Amino acid sequence: MKRSRTYYIALGSNKGDKLQNLQEAVEAIHLKIGMVITISKVYTSAAFGFEGDDFLNACLVLKSDLKPEEVLQELLVIEVSLGRVRTEGVEGYQARTVDLDIIFSEKDIISTDTLEVPHPEMSKRQFVLLPLHDVAPNMVHPILHKTVSELLASCGDTSVLEPISQNLNNPRDRYNLSKYKYIAIEGNIGAGKTSLATKIANDFNAKLILERFADNPFLPKFYEDAQRYAFPLEMSFLADRYQQIHEDMLQLDMFKDFIISDYDVFKSLIFSKITLPEDEFNLYRKLFDLMYKDLTKPDLYVFLHQSTSRLQENIKTRGRHYEQDIADDYLEKINAGYLDFLKNKKDVEVKIIDITDKDFVENRHDYLWVLGEIFS
Repeated sequence: MKRSRTYYIALGSNKGDKLQNLQEAVEAIHLKIGMVITISKVYTSAAFGFEGDDFLNACLVLKSDLKPEEVLQELLVIEVSLGRVRTEGVEGYQARTVDLDIIFSEKDIISTDTLEVPHPEMSKRQFVLLPLHDVAPNMVHPILHKTVSELLASCGDTSVLEPISQNLNNPRDRYNLSKYKYIAIEGNIGAGKTSLATKIANDFNAKLILERFADNPFLPKFYEDAQRYAFPLEMSFLADRYQQIHEDMLQLDMFKDFIISDYDVFKSLIFSKITLPEDEFNLYRKLFDLMYKDLTKPDLYVFLHQSTSRLQENIKTRGRHYEQDIADDYLEKINAGYLDFLKNKKDVEVKIIDITDKDFVENRHDYLWVLGEIFS
């Protein structure tokens, strides 16, 4: 997966319906670039460097998988789509429907022909610093080595900014996550469980629990000789999943809003029913029941459904050598096992989402669609 970066974006407008311009810019950033984490108050300020109407200014914190140059290009496209016209040959400040600037990109220092980060003028401008102070007072300027609070206190700009009574709406707030404390993302091999759980954790401040399957020494052996290694594989998975969930649930994180995992321990029963002969499964079921009853259960269970052919494509793409010969029949049995389990699940909210034609890793529109299906 791409690395997610945190950006600090300044917004301004002094033409037309200024507040609406800023709101439309926020919506476009959400749709095109990444998740808007928080938004400052909106301030009114006099035009700076030219004669014109007062500005409305704000700042937002953004998480995005895009690189800084890519974010800049998307911001320029959004400006044009909202009516900004850059006059050829005119230097300095001008009136505009919307102005979008990258102030910080984490601790990056970038200097190219098209992009300078941190923004070179930000420390001299109250209309940048005051909204930025709302959302990141302790952010340290990587060149000046001062916090935003310190830069604001020492700023020589004497402009007077006043907050207005209206706030910008954050599209992120439309997703109804507040009722969930523990979400499990499940699906077949190659369905995208880990990718989705990781993206949601990054965007919504969740504690992330990922299955430690890569360390299981029996997994490659199982794919070579299923009959011999099925029971030790399933037992080791059960022990690892039980221990991990039990320990992680005890380690509360006061700074996270909820927990999200890319598995539920019940998957052990689904897989073991397929891989074990009846007598071994009956023994396994007794051990499973003893362990499972003591665990915290998810209050939302999301199942990512994909066609067998799409699963095989994903398995080939991620390239784990021991998975390359998985048969279609095995994947179909796993799908059937999950659907049978979910059909009878009465004690937890279940959402089954068909993502066969979606690519929520590379396509933000698809990702937002999946979020809507889960949290609407």
